[in-house]
Amino acid sequence: MIDTTTSTRADERSTAQLVQQLTEQASTLVKQEIRLAQLELASKARQAGIGLGALGGAGFLALYAVGVLLAAAVLGLATVFAAWLAALIVAGALLLVIAVLALLGKRKLGKLSPAAPVQALASAKLDLDTVKKAAKR
Repeated sequence: MIDTTTSTRADERSTAQLVQQLTEQASTLVKQEIRLAQLELASKARQAGIGLGALGGAGFLALYAVGVLLAAAVLGLATVFAAWLAALIVAGALLLVIAVLALLGKRKLGKLSPAAPVQALASAKLDLDTVKKAAKR
């Protein structure tokens, strides 16, 4: 025979206690979702930093390359071509290298997904949908 005088612990809780528990759980859930969003944004910031570092490095090296390579290459080509033509050839080659480095940096930045914390937003939406479904019962 089943003893009907004893009830489960959940049955013994009052509405106020259940509302308090719901509030605490909702607060915990919101804090966890915020932490997830922070982690996701930090990851995207690191990726952006790498791409921006590549672009900055390309610009920095391009400045030094212009001086050194112009001097050496122009002097070397000036033995075969006129000095103005040697300088033009070297400048064109340097611009080509600079363009390749800039495109590599731009491609790295282009691979970033939107800055919004997509995973955290999707998780929060799922949590909200779950709460709505449970409230309809």
